[in-house]
Amino acid sequence: MTDFAAIDFETANECRCSVCSVGVVVVRDGKITDRFYSLIHPEPEYYQWFCRQVHGLGPEDTEDAPVFPRVWEKIKPLIEGLPLVAHNAAFDEACLREVFRVYRMDYPNYEFVDTLAASRRHFGCCLPNHQLHTVAAACGYDLTRHHHALADAEACAAIACKIL
Repeated sequence: MTDFAAIDFETANECRCSVCSVGVVVVRDGKITDRFYSLIHPEPEYYQWFCRQVHGLGPEDTEDAPVFPRVWEKIKPLIEGLPLVAHNAAFDEACLREVFRVYRMDYPNYEFVDTLAASRRHFGCCLPNHQLHTVAAACGYDLTRHHHALADAEACAAIACKIL
């Protein structure tokens, strides 16, 4: 796989629609050609303690951030015609589907490829686990800002380039 867009969402709470940040890395011919990151004003608008502990974002970070439809207007042309790659794609696809539903946007049935499943096939039991930072390290990528949406998307892109 040489052409794709790696994507990662962080959520404010247990609702998949509560995306509060997104990172996208576009890869063409096996090379990163574009990066995009944005904070997003979440819906519903509250932060769970656990989520804040994971990614460090809170209402003070997103109170002036754009709502999802405004952010997606910028992402849509970047990813046009590309499969979306995510680590644990079920989570990111659920986020995307749910936030489209909340804002009553037509979901275009994006194709998702899962680097978590690919890692399990590729590395098997050679790794202690298949978490993003572990797999990234096995692929030679140093993920120093884990749970920052753009850093996670970059790690996912590195994994995809290596094992897909």
